[in-house]
Amino acid sequence: MPTPPTAAARPAERTLHGDRTIDEYAWLAGKSGNQVDAEVQAHLAAENAYAAAVTADQAGLRAAIVAEIKGRTKETDLSVPVAYRGWWYYSRTQEGHQYPAECRVAMIPGEPRPAPEPGRPWPGEQVLVDGDVEAVGGDYFALGACEVSPDGDLVAFAVDRAGDERFDVVVRRIADGVVVDDRVRGVGYGLVWSADSTYLVYTRVDDAWRPHQVWRHRIGADPAEDTLLLQEDDERFWLGIGSSRDDMQLVVGAGSKTTSECWLGSLVEPVPTLTSVAGRVSGWEYDVEPAGDGLLVTHNANSPDFEVSWLAAPGVPRQEWTSWLPPAVGVRYLGVEAFAGHVVVSLREGGLAGLRLARRTGPGVAGLATPTALAPPEELYAIGTEANPDWFADTLRVVHESFVTPKTLAEIDVASGAWTVLKRQEVLGGYDAAAYRQRREWVTAPDGVAVPLSLVHRAGVVPDGTAPVVLYGYGAYEASLDPWFSVARLSMLDRGVVFAVAHVRGGGEMGRSWYEQGKLLAKPTTFSDMVACARHLHARGWCAPDRLAIQGGSAGGLTLGATLNLAPELFVAAHADVPFVDALTSMLDETLPLTVAEWEEWGDPLHDAAAYACMKSYSPYENLRPVPYPAILATTSLNDTRVLVCEPAKWVARLRAVATSDVATRPILLKTEMVAGHGGKSGRYDAWEQYAFEAAFLLTALGAVEPVG
Repeated sequence: MPTPPTAAARPAERTLHGDRTIDEYAWLAGKSGNQVDAEVQAHLAAENAYAAAVTADQAGLRAAIVAEIKGRTKETDLSVPVAYRGWWYYSRTQEGHQYPAECRVAMIPGEPRPAPEPGRPWPGEQVLVDGDVEAVGGDYFALGACEVSPDGDLVAFAVDRAGDERFDVVVRRIADGVVVDDRVRGVGYGLVWSADSTYLVYTRVDDAWRPHQVWRHRIGADPAEDTLLLQEDDERFWLGIGSSRDDMQLVVGAGSKTTSECWLGSLVEPVPTLTSVAGRVSGWEYDVEPAGDGLLVTHNANSPDFEVSWLAAPGVPRQEWTSWLPPAVGVRYLGVEAFAGHVVVSLREGGLAGLRLARRTGPGVAGLATPTALAPPEELYAIGTEANPDWFADTLRVVHESFVTPKTLAEIDVASGAWTVLKRQEVLGGYDAAAYRQRREWVTAPDGVAVPLSLVHRAGVVPDGTAPVVLYGYGAYEASLDPWFSVARLSMLDRGVVFAVAHVRGGGEMGRSWYEQGKLLAKPTTFSDMVACARHLHARGWCAPDRLAIQGGSAGGLTLGATLNLAPELFVAAHADVPFVDALTSMLDETLPLTVAEWEEWGDPLHDAAAYACMKSYSPYENLRPVPYPAILATTSLNDTRVLVCEPAKWVARLRAVATSDVATRPILLKTEMVAGHGGKSGRYDAWEQYAFEAAFLLTALGAVEPVG
């Protein structure tokens, strides 16, 4: 075995709330401005070389997995065109190309939706943004926005070329491809056009990568002349922008983890005047959907699981709002989308996502019919709305999928309720959904609460104590891990692996209370839920005693790290992706991206001794023990803004110093993408290679390298 890199131990002392802590690897956070120090980069390069050497014998397995993904993927394909403002919009992919191209063709009156042949441009096709062309000369490419002007002549798009989620704006004339403006740089997500196509609205981020300003820019003008529309000085709040479905109103939202505020402004005015819809009240969250003759507001004024109310205009006192969908037991209302003739409600119920459709038969709230449920015929599924830009549409596009059903685009006739499948993700190579099974089980947590656990596996796998299992978890931000189909995952399932998803508290699967039971001082519940799910898999016979792996990313990496510290003996391998494993250190540094805003999620350990003690009790880096740990692969990216590269680097360094594992059989590896961000590599072929590296590591540790059946 090659010798692992040894990070120098340079003790740095921290004393806070009467607690003295020594951090031997604090130097790995070294930066010069926004650049990681050369010494740190050299260490990361050494770690990459070590990871490559240790996993060299997995090269054949990685190549097989990439070939399987490629063999199942329809590489030359296109999306179903969407009608909007006299054009059909769609994206297409081409074999051998890393990125899709965004395109359109003119609508011909009286003719049906076009059906372009994959790989052949439709006559009259205009390319809005070709990712492969835009990515030339760089290793990373991602869009933060892509918007066509209301007059149809210009396309504005925001490009990230490093992975740090800071974007440069390009405005191009579609007809001839001439760039008319590229001077607005370093902005946040989102772009909104004015109604006359002469201005763009965008956000700027501060030094902590917080979108804190909304600006208006005249196309072709010097950005120094741009107009500031709104500035948010409270560091807990992030700003976001959008437009009403009729493109007449600018919608601006400010949100912390517990409070929100929304403003509306006219996109017809040269300089929109923003009017707050309902002000800002601590602990009160609301979201606004312009609905033509009024506003629909999803809010938690009377229930932690929200309700939907109607008001005629911004500024109407809350006591005068009209309730449309009052609070309902077991239902968590998420939001609404309004059209001229109908309204769609997004919600959660019974641990699953849901949609309800209500026709509009007249003005105001009285014209909203009783909503009807929209759901595919499966026990487990995910469902949501797709691109529906037309305010006057009489159909609704939805997308649904499950662990075994590929992503399916359907169109619903609002008047009749009839469903038409427009496209189902094509899986090549003879994929048969009947060859796989998905199921839900319930795990009893230490406090007696039932925690949902979803599983997917090949039909022949039974809980006889012999199978390998990969347990995946997240458990933060009220995010829900709804069933999702994955072509790449089939390579694991076809090697006999059971893929299990733990819907632990801190997520939002069972409503707002599920989230609140796994945040702040209750955060340890997330980790005890995860341990309970692992023990359940062992006890039920889903996995052999030495064939359970754990996987999690970002905040799910925190869940993974804390779970390993609690019960390392339950697992043979772990993959921590961009893991938030030095949580306490990050939450003590107010200068870092996300920290102040995140205090409402994790607690404020800098000023609150109880929050400090709680975070120190579970932060993975702080609680490593001199015991055997499983084989561990930590993956990260040099330009990650959300979870800095130093977190997994420090964690791996201390793991190697503390763990009593045999590095020959249970290696501890760190692999860093040197030009990428929080989501890893951006090109699809590069992403396949990255997935194959991670999957091969787990499959090798599980002893599941050969396909079964």
